[in-house]
Amino acid sequence: MKEIPFMHVREYGGLLEVPEKKALLWLARRLPRWIHSDHLTLLGLGAMLTAGAGYWASSKNKYALILVVISLAANWLGDSLDGTLARVRNCQRPRYGYYVDHVIDLFGTAALLCGLALSGYMNELIAILLLAAFALVEAEVFLATHVLQIFKLSRFRIGPTELRIILAIGTLYLLHDPWVNFLGNGPYLLFDVGGIIASAGLIITFTFSAIQNTRMLYKAEPKTF
Repeated sequence: MKEIPFMHVREYGGLLEVPEKKALLWLARRLPRWIHSDHLTLLGLGAMLTAGAGYWASSKNKYALILVVISLAANWLGDSLDGTLARVRNCQRPRYGYYVDHVIDLFGTAALLCGLALSGYMNELIAILLLAAFALVEAEVFLATHVLQIFKLSRFRIGPTELRIILAIGTLYLLHDPWVNFLGNGPYLLFDVGGIIASAGLIITFTFSAIQNTRMLYKAEPKTF
């Protein structure tokens, strides 16, 4: 099989980038040798599936939301630490890791939003809209990584870790009250409002990134006719 070169620069840029990187390096250097990156990747996937199941179960018992928050923390550990561990141990598999991580992200996010749609805390159509907006942004990131060789993990200082924290805070608030007033109107389901705002933010992010990258590539490859 012909080798396909795949090298890219990772840009984090999230609000928690510095403390998160220090924490991940500290953990990676202290993990037992029998724990491999693949184990952490599977932990991240299993945690996201458990979070989706927790949302589904919360339709019967709201305290299942606690399981969701724990699962989000476990997902951060698995999803963020697998690559760090590979780099610390100098056993990186860039194409395999990039592909598998993003396939799992797509599948895990779909499972999470499916659970939310079944929970009664978010309208099914809003959950579908949010998933579509997420997929749109992910597709643009994949394309940009391919043509620019830069993999950006965040936009506007918000990355996966910051999004997990926001989601966990919102989930804990559901234990108190799933309803909110917004702009003097309501009540609305908190996650309906959050889902619409998140979808709008993702669409804005997609548009901004697409325009920025198109301009960059246009300047790099000007017309010659």
